[in-house]
Amino acid sequence: MTDFFVIGTPIGNMEDITLRAVRILSEVDLILCEDTRVTKNLLNKYSISKPTMSYHSQSKLSKIDYIISLLKEGKNLALVSDAGTPTISDPGSLLVSHILKEAPEVKIITIPGPSALVSALSISGFPSSDFLFLGFLPHKKGRETLFKEIANSERTVVFYESPHRIMKTLDSLKKHLPERKIMIARELTKIYEETAFGIPEEVEKYFVDNKDKVRGEFVVVISPKK
Repeated sequence: MTDFFVIGTPIGNMEDITLRAVRILSEVDLILCEDTRVTKNLLNKYSISKPTMSYHSQSKLSKIDYIISLLKEGKNLALVSDAGTPTISDPGSLLVSHILKEAPEVKIITIPGPSALVSALSISGFPSSDFLFLGFLPHKKGRETLFKEIANSERTVVFYESPHRIMKTLDSLKKHLPERKIMIARELTKIYEETAFGIPEEVEKYFVDNKDKVRGEFVVVISPKK
């Protein structure tokens, strides 16, 4: 049986990879990468020499067709993203859906690994048995409406944010849920990893006073409405 592996890779610290992931990456015929240069760094660290091919949000449907043709030929493939678990806020979900539909004989196997979502939630201190994950928020359309919905959520809410929009996001949180406790996790597992806790105004002030820290990848965790 042909196997298609969805493999979680480190979100920063390259030591955060499972023994199983290293073994599978060493055994497959081809590794599909969000960015082959990023994945090559990981492969080199673990002395893995396997062919790679790019697959990302800009990939055309013809590439999906080619990937499926390889699977039908009996090739075992692995899918990785630049960081974390593929298909979570990642174009890999489209590829998986096509494989399920067009090559049902292929066994799709998850190789669990790091996730910025779970990592941030685990250190937030907020309820985690029931939470809402929103991925990356829309840039413009519907953004303010979404903040109103977050303000009324009785679940812990988690989403990703870029350094270009984090200050605007904090301003919106201050406007819509001024007294709600939040946590901002920045550069998780990396050398400059840090977290900031407080109400939105307090966290916003921290980043206003430390403009050099408005960089990297952010995970925003918001406590539930009581």
